Order: sequence, then C-alpha cells, then structure tokens
Amino acid sequence: MLMLNGSVFMPSVLKLVGIPGLESVQCWIGIPFCVMYIIAVIGNSLILVIIKFEKGLHIPMYIFLAMLAATDIALSTCILPKMLGIFWFHSPEISFDGCLLQMWLIHSLQATESGILLAMALDRYVAICNPLRHATILSQQLLTHIGVAVTLRAAILVSPSILLIKCHLKLYRTTVVSHSYCEHMAIVKLATEDIRINKIYGLFVAFTILGFDIVFITLSYFQIFTTVFQLPQKEARWKAFNTCIAHICVFLQFYLLAFFSFFTHRFGSHIPPYVHILLSNLYLLVPPFLNPIVYGVKTKQIREHVLKMLFAKRSLGH
Repeated sequence: MLMLNGSVFMPSVLKLVGIPGLESVQCWIGIPFCVMYIIAVIGNSLILVIIKFEKGLHIPMYIFLAMLAATDIALSTCILPKMLGIFWFHSPEISFDGCLLQMWLIHSLQATESGILLAMALDRYVAICNPLRHATILSQQLLTHIGVAVTLRAAILVSPSILLIKCHLKLYRTTVVSHSYCEHMAIVKLATEDIRINKIYGLFVAFTILGFDIVFITLSYFQIFTTVFQLPQKEARWKAFNTCIAHICVFLQFYLLAFFSFFTHRFGSHIPPYVHILLSNLYLLVPPFLNPIVYGVKTKQIREHVLKMLFAKRSLGH
C-alpha cells in the first residue's frame, strides 16, 4: 500500500469498523441480526419452493413474489455474513475490489427489489382494473422481459458509481470505513479528491430508480382504489382490496425505511453516527425478514401450503 503525503494511494485492503460507538456491544447486536437473517433465508426459500412445485401458483402475482424472495435472499446474504464476521470474529478487513463488489451487489439488489415492487403493482392494477385481459397482457413472455429489464436497469445504473470510485478516486485519507458494510458514500468520503461528481451520481441513481418507481406505484394504487370503490358490492370491494394488502405492507415498509435512512444520513448531522449505521442496516435486513412473514400471513394460498407442509411432516413423524 503506497503512502503519499499521509494519504493512501489505491488501497488494496479496507477495514470496516462495524457500528461506530457501539463496538463494545456489537457481539450482542449480531444476535438479533443473525436471527433476522436465518428467518429471512428460511422464509424466502420456503416461498420459492412452494411456488416452484405448486403449478396452481404459476401466475404473475406469485412469479413476481418468487422474484422478490430470490432478491431478498441474495440481498441479505451479501451483507450479513461479513457483518457477523466483524461483530463476532473481529474480522474487519475486506479487499478494496471485494468492497466495491459488495457495494455493487447491495445497491443493484435494492434497485432490483424496487423494480419488482413496481411490477407487482402493475400486476394488481391489471388484475383489478382490467381483469378480463390480465392473462393476455401479463403473458409469460412479458414476465420474463420484466424480470430481465428490472435486473439490467439496476446493474447498468449502479455500475458507473463503482467505476467512478475505481477510476476517479485514487488517494484516500484513511482505509478505515466507519460502517458495517461497503456503503457508497461511506467509501466516497474516504477520498481526498473532489467527490462532488460521485455524490451527484449517487443521488441521480437513487432518485431515478426509487423516485420513478414510487411515482408509478402510487399512480397504480390510486387507480386501483378508484376502481375498487366503484364496485357495487361490498364483498367484491373487500375481496379486491384484500388482494393488495400484503403488497401495500411490503411497499410501505421498503420505501419508508429507505427514505427514513436516506434523509437521516443526508440531513441528520446532529444524529449520532451509530444511529445512521443502525438505520441503514435495518433498511437492508428488515424487508427480507418481514416480506415472507407478511405474505405468509396475508396470502391464503401461501399460508395453506405452509400448513400443509407442516402437517405432512408431523404425520410422517408419527
């Protein structure tokens, strides 16, 4: 590692602190984080298995749910093992390229999840506002195109931020990252060069993806609610609304956590650093943890298949 006037030129290794100010209790914080991760992996894997083997669930709503479950597993897995290594095994080192890879995966998967939530809103919009054409509009080919599009959109838009760090930022005042994972601004702020272009592009990506998705999800649900309230029968209104409840819960917890974390990080200069870090950690861990619980509780088909699997195992045990 070459040192120039107290700065480090292109460091090969970075050191993640974990949660600054809470180092003495990080081992305890790791316990609920680990529990959340285990539940997230088991719950989302269970959803994937149920949807894969139950042919009656091979419809757009559940295909998008399977995409969401796979994204949640990948998102939580690319952050938690390394975080627990810091908390429990005092292993803070990560290679610079490995850090950039983790950063790209985290932000790409976040953007992919946002795109899938938009696709799920589109599915509910067509199912409620144009039910007779639902199967025609949301064909298997279109579902494949949507899955590829949201993944490519995330990967392509996030990649330049990684290239800007790799190619534009050469000198770093320290190799110690005051964070528990490789977050974009936490790495950028280590550099001694002008980082305005990195900040601007990061904001551009966030508002391009999250802003676009939130606007169109909101418009979709505005139209859905308008259609639902015009239905003549109360039972029909409740049935139509009930199919959207799980998605609304997932949508709210994902974007509320995202914006709460974003605004406290950008404008909460008086808030202690450990609060920022905990919020950003929860933003990444809570959605994968809660999504299978929400869909397991609120979706009758998923709930029935889970109970069927549990009772089948119990009967085999006897």
